[in-house]
Amino acid sequence: MQRAIRHLSKKEQKGRLKRIESDRYEQWRAALALGCYRERLPVVIVYEGWDAAGKGGNIKRLTQELDPRGYAVIPIGAPDATERAHHYLWRFWRQLPKAGHIGIFDRSWYGRVLVERVEGLATEQQWRRAYQEINHFERQLAEFGAVVLRFWLHLSPAERLRRFEARERTPHKRHKIGHEDWRNRARWNDYHAAVVEMLERTGTTLAPWTVIEAEDKLWARIRALSVTVKTLEMRLGSR
Repeated sequence: MQRAIRHLSKKEQKGRLKRIESDRYEQWRAALALGCYRERLPVVIVYEGWDAAGKGGNIKRLTQELDPRGYAVIPIGAPDATERAHHYLWRFWRQLPKAGHIGIFDRSWYGRVLVERVEGLATEQQWRRAYQEINHFERQLAEFGAVVLRFWLHLSPAERLRRFEARERTPHKRHKIGHEDWRNRARWNDYHAAVVEMLERTGTTLAPWTVIEAEDKLWARIRALSVTVKTLEMRLGSR
């Protein structure tokens, strides 16, 4: 999966942010988020991507001006004993946003066809069946009226290595890197194959993927913000 690398300088980022804030971002903060609430429109935003791709910073940029009463960020880790006793989608159903609210998933149900597939935590029959299960799950959300946005933050192996090494050198970032990150990096080919198949098998018109070139964190943040604003403008304008 090769994509052109996009970069923004600090000056370019400020310029683009200024245009978005003057033309659209104020609408996103005041009109779009409030419009979703008034129209009882649930919004589900899914962030997936390589380790160190900048998901946390991207989410922070997206939510910076939002009323915290109207959104929730849901970080997803390994399931606990109770969650493992249920169907894997059970824990996600329980955390979906109610009408008029925004739910932002920092990793999601796609773990079934990514880490669980590659690490052998799901059988081949289970993860192959999951493509259809996930498509049905998201179709139900869309038919209910929810806006479903999905972002994949893509990094090259070289940039990912650079960020891993930078985390190890930086004391206040060292907690973000561990043995598993290095081990997973060694399985790049396995994970890359899983990502490509995931994008191909779950890309739908109801919930399309947006693949974001995340080599430059500033570019990635502007891209996700712009796609979110445009999508909500279109949905609210069509109601």
